[in-house]
Amino acid sequence: MVFKYIIVATIAASITLFALQNNAPTSVRFLFWQLDAVPLATIMLVSVGLGVVLVGVPLLVERWRLRSRLRALESRLSAAETVPGEQDSAPGSSPFSP
Repeated sequence: MVFKYIIVATIAASITLFALQNNAPTSVRFLFWQLDAVPLATIMLVSVGLGVVLVGVPLLVERWRLRSRLRALESRLSAAETVPGEQDSAPGSSPFSP
């Protein structure tokens, strides 16, 4: 657990250093929209953040869908394992044994 905190702290320190070293003002234009004097680090970090969100949301939706499918299959399996009539037989005995 401590190892994870060290990694997160290292990444946070790297991002902070990046932002402090790349604070040159830049103008941003997109179609009819324009922003003047925006720090370069802000533009890059916002772009990376948007990329993470655009990739992460579909992956989370897919994971949610697969988990719900897994739960449904597990419930079907447990229902199939507890068939009425087989509960009375001894464990390890086969319904075909004499």
